[in-house]
Amino acid sequence: MNHEQRTAPSRLLYRVQDAADALSLSRSVIFELLRSGRLRSVHEGRTRLIPYEALVEYIASLEDAA
Repeated sequence: MNHEQRTAPSRLLYRVQDAADALSLSRSVIFELLRSGRLRSVHEGRTRLIPYEALVEYIASLEDAA
C-alpha cells in the first residue's frame, strides 16, 4: 500500500511496549533498534515515545532491504 492510500493512524505516539506489540517484536528488540538508530523516538518527561511515522519508516526500511 503506498503512502497516499494510508488512513490516518488512531495514535500518533506509542509507548515502547505498544510499539513492540504493533511490530510483533520484544521490548528488548525495540530498545536495541532505538540504540542503533534504526527506530526514532521522542521523550516527554521520562517517557520514551515512538512516533507513528517512525514505525512506518522502520517497516519501509525492512521492505527496502528485502
